[in-house]
Formats: sequence, structure tokens, C-alpha cells
Amino acid sequence: MIPIRSSRPDDAPALFAVWLAAVRSTHDFLSEEDIAFYADLVRDQYLPAAALMVAVDGDDRPVGFLGMTGSKIDTLFVDPAWHGRGIGRALVAHALKGGPELTVDVNEQNSAARAFYRRLGFREVGRSALDDSGRPFPLLHLALDGASQENPTGA
Repeated sequence: MIPIRSSRPDDAPALFAVWLAAVRSTHDFLSEEDIAFYADLVRDQYLPAAALMVAVDGDDRPVGFLGMTGSKIDTLFVDPAWHGRGIGRALVAHALKGGPELTVDVNEQNSAARAFYRRLGFREVGRSALDDSGRPFPLLHLALDGASQENPTGA
């Protein structure tokens, strides 16, 4: 069982460290300048304002987090040291407690994320040539509904 709790203001530095490590591990299509651009937004705007679901280790240290707006997953990042241990799957399962339908946008170039969501039963429903910041990083729009979903908890 992976403990998941709500984020707290004092989590921000640890959550930023998780985000940065995960981006460096999975977003090899981004330049250092791109990472710096997004880092400023994540650190200074997103993390201080977002209500997040945080997966923690036995010492209550964040190892992954998920943010949502309605039924849309806005962000899901897991510390690379914890990849493959069910953290992302547990966070998505936790998000499903809000209802059987979820959507998410994933960078087209991020093959690991695309494969992760596909394993959970998400299907492509659209594509955008630009990301939400208007940058040339295409997004795939994915959806999970009750009819297409695998059990994300693995049970």
C-alpha cells in the first residue's frame, strides 16, 4: 500500500525536486533552456497554488504527485528512483475515486508516459501541435472511461 495524502505548503521544495528529477529522466526532448522555462513556472506558480495528491515513503517524504482540474490530470510526476514501483498507478487509482472518467495530455515525444497511460487503458482522443505554453511540443489528448479502463490498482 502506497500512502497518498494531500499536499502541504512545506512540500513545495521536495515536490519541485521530484518534478525536476522526473523531467530530466523522461523528457530528453527538452533543452536545458526549455527545462529552465518550465521550472520557473512549476516552482513559482504551479506548486505554491496547486492542491496535489502526494505519494510518500515511510518517512512521509514525497516520492510522486498528481494534480487535477475536475476529471483532468494536469500533472503526474514520480521520482525516477521510485519508477516501476506502482507509484504512478496508485496515484491514478486515487484520482479515479472522483469518478470513472479521466483525461490527460501527454507530450507526444515522451514514449514512457505514453506507454504508462496506454497500460492503464487510456486511449488517444486528439492531438495538439503546441503545448499549453504555446511551445512546439505536441500533446496527445488521452481519455479513460469506465468502458475502456483496466484496473489501475492492479488488483
